[in-house]
Amino acid sequence: MIVGAMRALKIALFVLLSCFACTTIAWSGETEIKASIAKLATAKSFPEIESVVKELASLADPLVNPALTALAEGNLQIRKSDNTVFITRDRGVGVMLIDPITGKESGEAAKTDVQKIKVNNGLRRIIRDSLGNLTLQSPDTATRLQAAETIFKNSDASQLAALDAAITNETDSSVKAQMELARASAILNSDRRDDDKAQAIKLIGERGGRDALSLLTAVEARTSGLVKDTAAAAVGVIERNLAFWETGQNVWYGLSLGSVLLLAAIGLAITFGVMGVINMAHGEMVMLGAYTTFVTQDIIKDNFPELFNWSLLFALPLAFLVSAFVGVIIERGIIRHLYGRPLETLLATWGVSLILQQGVRSIFGPTNQEVGSPSWMSGAFQIGELDITWNRLWIIAFSLIIFFVLLVALNKTPLGLQMRAVTQNRRMASAMGIRTPFVDSMTFALGSGIAGIAGVALSQIDNVSPNLGQSYIIDSFMVVVFGGVGNLWGTLVGALSLGILNKFLEPFAGAVLGKILLLILIILFIQKRPRGLFALKGRAVET
Repeated sequence: MIVGAMRALKIALFVLLSCFACTTIAWSGETEIKASIAKLATAKSFPEIESVVKELASLADPLVNPALTALAEGNLQIRKSDNTVFITRDRGVGVMLIDPITGKESGEAAKTDVQKIKVNNGLRRIIRDSLGNLTLQSPDTATRLQAAETIFKNSDASQLAALDAAITNETDSSVKAQMELARASAILNSDRRDDDKAQAIKLIGERGGRDALSLLTAVEARTSGLVKDTAAAAVGVIERNLAFWETGQNVWYGLSLGSVLLLAAIGLAITFGVMGVINMAHGEMVMLGAYTTFVTQDIIKDNFPELFNWSLLFALPLAFLVSAFVGVIIERGIIRHLYGRPLETLLATWGVSLILQQGVRSIFGPTNQEVGSPSWMSGAFQIGELDITWNRLWIIAFSLIIFFVLLVALNKTPLGLQMRAVTQNRRMASAMGIRTPFVDSMTFALGSGIAGIAGVALSQIDNVSPNLGQSYIIDSFMVVVFGGVGNLWGTLVGALSLGILNKFLEPFAGAVLGKILLLILIILFIQKRPRGLFALKGRAVET
């Protein structure tokens, strides 16, 4: 027991001594920096100021960065009353005095009570080199990485010595690799031999990317001989790699657009396939879903701001219910009286779409409404040269989840089986006891509800306005017809195919002409396959 107590006492003593030592080191470091900064108050010439700058830089402590930065910018001044050095911030009549080490405000002073420490271009260059060295030697990994990236972009040859020292001491492999790239970039603007520059070009060429392409293109334009030839070869390799990644980027954008089209068209595929109704108000169901998201977020921001990150999860069921309810009203109030009269149905639903647009415009105004993105849907990341935004990635995942849930519902639930029966042969389904009017109502409610869910997703990537649905209604019809009426797999393949094709046409033909070409291709395709990619099989179809 006594041995255990002695051991605990030793550990406690060791911890206390360690804390005391760390505090003493930090305090002594600040004292040394403060003493060096104080020398600037008595320095009378540029050489004397330069000597103090080098002394501060030799401390290799990030705490000197604010003072050196302020000195280079002309914001380091001496209070005349006691010769104390402060960083100053202009306040109009006077200046705010800031401690150059701690960054704490130390009161205000009149502009006549302080004197600026003057610097010339030579001193600014020395300060810049010192700051570069200090950031490259910073204990913070992110700071060192940022410093190396900045030097790479600027091709600052004056940082070569600092880079050499930093590379020798660097332990993080990713930071060291970036420092070596920065060193190669700096060499291209130095007076090094052509062989060294050629080696630097090869290293930068292996790194690739648009920054490397811009840098090497400039080198190729201003040099000759070995350096020019090496740069030209590296530029060619980078351009080929970027062309490959650009193709991948177009595929990604196409999948992203296709997922949006899938969300907008999947509800239409159900109603069109089961009921044969061309619903021109389907886009307004999408719009209602987006506005439901806006209202939900508005309520949460005003009353429960801590739940904002989950606002979309609250909006999803609400958007489904709102759009489904409106869909049932449209089907029961208008469409059921117009079955078998496609032209009248088309005109009636188009009129409903105009009424819904004007109603929303009267309530919320004609301008776009702001719908925020949760933190988990914000930002982006890179895979090689591929830029992937989180909101698009989540929408692709979300659209696939909706697709497979709906697929299961149509194949495994009683209502789904009844819908499939009505789709394939309405008369036979009715003869077997299926209430086709009820199935029609539920089908329209389901299709409209899914369109509302699509509005939740679209609110994250598009403007929420009364015209939101009109942007997708024609594309949705093209997806349904191209994929095969009433076939969900056809809708999936059709949406993704048209999305990718559209993104490959846009760079060559432009957005408008690309849409026209896409429409022409679909018309030609329908001439060969009138039932689309995946024709729905059924007795009614065959007759």
